[in-house]
Amino acid sequence: MKKLFPEIPCLHGERIVLKALTRKDAPALRELTESENVYRCLPTFLFEKRYKDINTVIDRLYTECLDDSLILGVFTDGGFCGLAELYGYRENIAKISIGYRLLEAYWGRGLASETVRVLTDHLYSRTNIGIITASTMLENAASARVLIKNGFELVAHASPEDWGYPEPTPSDKWIK
Repeated sequence: MKKLFPEIPCLHGERIVLKALTRKDAPALRELTESENVYRCLPTFLFEKRYKDINTVIDRLYTECLDDSLILGVFTDGGFCGLAELYGYRENIAKISIGYRLLEAYWGRGLASETVRVLTDHLYSRTNIGIITASTMLENAASARVLIKNGFELVAHASPEDWGYPEPTPSDKWIK
């Protein structure tokens, strides 16, 4: 990931900013990670849930975590509202995957769609990425709509994927 992002980017949309988290974001990040509704359609092995101490998570986001993924905070009106993640970078085929999760208070406001738009615009205009993928659990219709709004196409339906649960999770695969 460090090859693609030698420096942690700060990306601006119309209503959002995607940037590095700091310890002052710990209370809101804790609220996000403790939300059962947010995480019911997400993998179990996400970095922000790896450590009990949320400050340890933030301290290690841009060292230990950066080997495999880049996690940025999503901010609107100056406040933390969620996370955006870039992961699964494959330099040899110029491919990366994206993900996002928002605090429940920010659902339905178009912020997930704007997050995806900002990520994909940056990746296609400022990097050598040629393929962007995403995965959604079958029951996560809201995330599917976000991807469709941003020009992603469904390429595999109900494909088994390791999301960290005891059995493979049927999920939809998207590409842009």
